[in-house]
Amino acid sequence: MKTLKNHTLIYDKDCPMCAVYSSAFIGSGMLDKNGREAFCEISLEDKNLLDYNKARNEIALINHQENKVIYGLDSLLLIIGNSFPLLVKIAKIQPLYWFFQKLYKLVSFNRKQIIPSVKDTEKDACVPDFNLKYRLLYIGFVAVLSAFVLSEFSPKLWQNLTPNFYRELSVCLAQIFWQTLFLKSFLKDNFWNYLGNMMTVSLLGTLLLIPALFLNFNALFFGVYFFAVVSVMFFEHFRRCKILKLGFLPTFSWLIFRLTLALLIFAIYSK
Repeated sequence: MKTLKNHTLIYDKDCPMCAVYSSAFIGSGMLDKNGREAFCEISLEDKNLLDYNKARNEIALINHQENKVIYGLDSLLLIIGNSFPLLVKIAKIQPLYWFFQKLYKLVSFNRKQIIPSVKDTEKDACVPDFNLKYRLLYIGFVAVLSAFVLSEFSPKLWQNLTPNFYRELSVCLAQIFWQTLFLKSFLKDNFWNYLGNMMTVSLLGTLLLIPALFLNFNALFFGVYFFAVVSVMFFEHFRRCKILKLGFLPTFSWLIFRLTLALLIFAIYSK
């Protein structure tokens, strides 16, 4: 690998994704050993070069030779392009560049909802601004993916069911509506943060269900499998609410919806 010298990547050390890929840049030699610096530990000299608010939203790369800073996807492409110039030339072709730019922002603005940290409330924490557009995009993406996977999984639980994407999408949207109805006034400014975390719990459950789509067993097996996945989701939901200091009420409301839905499905399709 070709090392990009005289550059420092300012990363969020409390974000596992940021820590992993910045560490990979160091380990592979794409950045030198001192080529990254945690946002919460940044030196005064480097801090003076940054647009501090922008650096919370998009990872910053400081060029010490020219005292310039680039942000977000462009900072990553510069590091990668130093070793793989052809790859970056392809990535910068429109509409690929547009897509990767939107994908980067989708992840960046929702990274604290994808993986929250107990340190997110600290003064110098690298927490991105709330962006309604990218929060709604994230919620929509998870709802659509979950609906598709559940549509394919449901017939394995109930032989009377056929795959129906819109039925499962309605269930996903009903969960969002339910939680909004009961929790928006209680959670106040924390509502959108909670909702993003709740959708990550749904995403986790969806990913855990995908392997089952390729298995061929009886309904009892898939019933046990589904119960195990929902249990994992329950404990993950509770863990996240604990990190967010929201108490047990959001988890209780989430559980009530799940139990009510299960009873309705059993009453309708067990006949």
